[in-house]
Formats: sequence, C-alpha cells, structure tokens
Amino acid sequence: MTLETLSANLSFGGVQGVYRHKSAQTKTDMTFAVFVPPHDPGAKLPVIWYLSGLTCTHANVMEKGEYRRACAKLGLIFIAPDTSPRGNDVPDDDAYDFGQGAGFYVDALRHPWAAQYRMRSYIEDELPEIIAAHFPADRSRQAIMGHSMGGHGALTIGMRNPDRYKSISAFSPIVSPIQCPWGQKALTGYLGDDPAIWRQYDACALIKDGARTPALLVDQGTADNFLHDQLQPALLDAACRDAGIDLTLNMRDGYDHSYFFISTFMAEHLRWHAARL
Repeated sequence: MTLETLSANLSFGGVQGVYRHKSAQTKTDMTFAVFVPPHDPGAKLPVIWYLSGLTCTHANVMEKGEYRRACAKLGLIFIAPDTSPRGNDVPDDDAYDFGQGAGFYVDALRHPWAAQYRMRSYIEDELPEIIAAHFPADRSRQAIMGHSMGGHGALTIGMRNPDRYKSISAFSPIVSPIQCPWGQKALTGYLGDDPAIWRQYDACALIKDGARTPALLVDQGTADNFLHDQLQPALLDAACRDAGIDLTLNMRDGYDHSYFFISTFMAEHLRWHAARL
C-alpha cells in the first residue's frame, strides 16, 4: 500500500492532497484526491466519497467543486477518485463516453476491457483499504455522492452496500443506464449483451430487485442538455415511490450540467450527509 504524495496544500485549516499508488485492480497507477479537515490528533473523521462523471479525473471536483469550506466546518474527509484506469497501455476508445475517462464504475467482462476496467472493485474494495491505512477515516461513518456517470456510480455502489454507506446523494445522475444511450453503450461494451448482468449497475433496477436505502437526495438542473435523453430522473422518482424510499428530488430551475451547478448546491449536500454521519 505504498502511497506517493503528488501535492499537499493547506486550505481552510485542512490539507488538500493528491496521491498516486499502484492499483492491483486496474494494474495501473491510480491518482486520487483527499481533503482532510482540521482535527484533533488521533481523531477519526466521517468520510464522503465523491464519484465524478464522463471525461473527468479527480481534478474536476477538486478545482471546481467548492467543497473544502463546508468540509472543514463539518469535519468531513472528502475523497475524489479517478473515473477509469489510464495510460498508454490501457485500452481506449475515440469517443468521450467510452474507454479512458468513462469507466462507468463497473467490473468489465469483455475483452480488452476486462483486465483493467475494474472500477467497481477499485472503489468498493481496494481504495477504501488504502484510505483506512493512510488517513484518519472512520470506516463506520461513510457516505457516497457523485455527478452524472458518477451519480450512477454513487447510487449503485451505495445501494449495493447499504451497511457501509449511511447516506447517498447525486447531482444529475444517470439513474437507469439500461434505459439511456450512454448506459446502453457502456454496459454492452464492458459487460456484453445480457441485460440480467446489467441490472446490478442500474439504480432503478436495483430498487425494483429489492435494494433499499432510507433516503436519497438528488439535485437536477432543468436546463441540463442531457436531462430527457440520458438522465431521466422521473424513472428514479417512480422507482422510489413504488419501493417506499424517501427521495428528495430537487429540480433546480435554469441550472445546467456543469460545475457551476454542482458548486452552488455542494454545501447543501454535505450538510445533508453530515446530519446522517
């Protein structure tokens, strides 16, 4: 579990760091960001996992998400992993919505992706062990959130692991990859043609198949170009109503898909998580 520190900067009394390690899951170097707020020596702090969207790395939310002030005040560790394996020897695709930067938080089954595109196991298994070994994280108090493809990741990883994550939220999530072009392309490309395998990576399907969480928080901009074709929050609303899950779905008038939107409501989401941690 050797960890290389690429940068460390003081911010709001805490430390914003960027780190790199050799991943056993992806067989590549993986880079991630962690903000550790000011805290007493020996203290263990609650953790927020943030999963990013298509084309993003750890840097997008770190540079534009505006989470540090709130995390420092609330005493939250904020972790931002990458979205896929990267490197010259990693399979890729010319399209922005597949390949490097578009791992979709699945463990791929098809060649040539299966050997390295293991973002589900990386996020669920490998990276938490590294965080526990190197940072003052309280593993009994964890929450997960994300944006777009990362919203899909947060919803599905959170609902597959209800004993681990105390709360789940998302900005503009892909709520049902089975029913949208982005998801159909990614799930077919990484997993193959069997829709039964896809269901474990679809929030609405997981809920229909019995997955439960006490509450969900989702913010969605009404001016989002991807709202109707790719994101379809009404599908999640219907699935939650049928299952009795307390979904707070905030349709934010005039907001788009960008980090201008995310940063506007980031502190609200962090306060919501902190109240449950």
